[in-house]
Amino acid sequence: MPLVHNGFPAMDIFEEENREMKSRENQLMELIGSIGDLDQEAMRAASDRQAYLAKPPGSLGKLEDITVKLAGITGQIKNDVKNQAIVVMSADNGVVVEGVASAPQAVTLSQTINMTRRITGVSSMAKYYDFPLLVIDVGVSMEIPEELYTDSMLDEKGQVTNKIVNRRLADGTDNLAKGPAMSREKAVEAMLIGIDAVKAFKDAGVTLFGIGEMGIGNTTTSSAVLSAITGADAEAVVGRGGGLQDEGLAKKIEIVHRAAKRCKGMDPIGILAEIGGFDLCAMTGAFLAAGIYRIPVVIDGLISIVAANMAKELNPKAVDFMFASHKSYEIGYKTAMDRLGLFPMFDLSMRLGEGSGCPIAFKIIETATATMNLMWLLDEASIDAGYLEEIREKNLF
Repeated sequence: MPLVHNGFPAMDIFEEENREMKSRENQLMELIGSIGDLDQEAMRAASDRQAYLAKPPGSLGKLEDITVKLAGITGQIKNDVKNQAIVVMSADNGVVVEGVASAPQAVTLSQTINMTRRITGVSSMAKYYDFPLLVIDVGVSMEIPEELYTDSMLDEKGQVTNKIVNRRLADGTDNLAKGPAMSREKAVEAMLIGIDAVKAFKDAGVTLFGIGEMGIGNTTTSSAVLSAITGADAEAVVGRGGGLQDEGLAKKIEIVHRAAKRCKGMDPIGILAEIGGFDLCAMTGAFLAAGIYRIPVVIDGLISIVAANMAKELNPKAVDFMFASHKSYEIGYKTAMDRLGLFPMFDLSMRLGEGSGCPIAFKIIETATATMNLMWLLDEASIDAGYLEEIREKNLF
């Protein structure tokens, strides 16, 4: 006689749950597969315009490259990127019980709440520059006061909410040093949360966004994932995070080494489920969504760039929509950046995370669009450009 649960055969319930899980993953993969190519015609037109603006060709260097890439993303030669936002994914990581973090886990809760008060690193910048910060709880282990929560990413006016969005998947992940950090199902759900966040940005009219995080222990998860996908030794990608002592660093390296080794032969989602974090998964989804919804996205530091790498693992076209902000002080950053093939815009020895590099990059990207949008062409400025033709033909600039 078959097992029965609430009047139905138990096997039917398990099969239904399995079908639902596969359906959610199929939905995710369909969205990932929808990422298109950059608009080559728009990029050629933008490059041509840059060549005939009132300046020596190429003299604005990478600012010119930024405008050309933006044209490929949006299909427009001139772009307005002033509607900016940052999404911050907050979650705790069970691996902290191994002593791999210098800060107590309670900091995740405190700083998640403090972001809504605009008194943390990235949120103070958001306040100064007056752009929204979308803070999402995807797995903070400690209880957030109910009055600080909302279920909607946009408020009644269609603007990004100032409250913490409740998408909690669990009270933090399991300890990756002892087994899988989460189920594959939860990894998929976290990625879909990231995609939903960018869809909300699109609906709110955001034209440029960045991706940050808050979660004690997430340099361990990120280093482990980076080691797993690159094959880099743990020593080459593991740093001190927020200030780990030598004993904790040695343990962190060993845990990352063993965790990455477990992932041999796994697909990207499997790796994220095995040794990642809810924040890292949601950030990966958000990077993918930049391509899905064709909005330029800015990478922050180590955790952010590892998520960007995971997005690339799932669809290499996702990189076409990314801009790197700063060169992070974290040891694994160079490995992650080299794999993406991008360039950091500046180096201020930053290592805070949270998305704190993004506001500075926003202003650099804004500056690039100002030159494309407002500078006159040579003939419009009554400049005889004949002397530039030989320079162009011989590529002397």
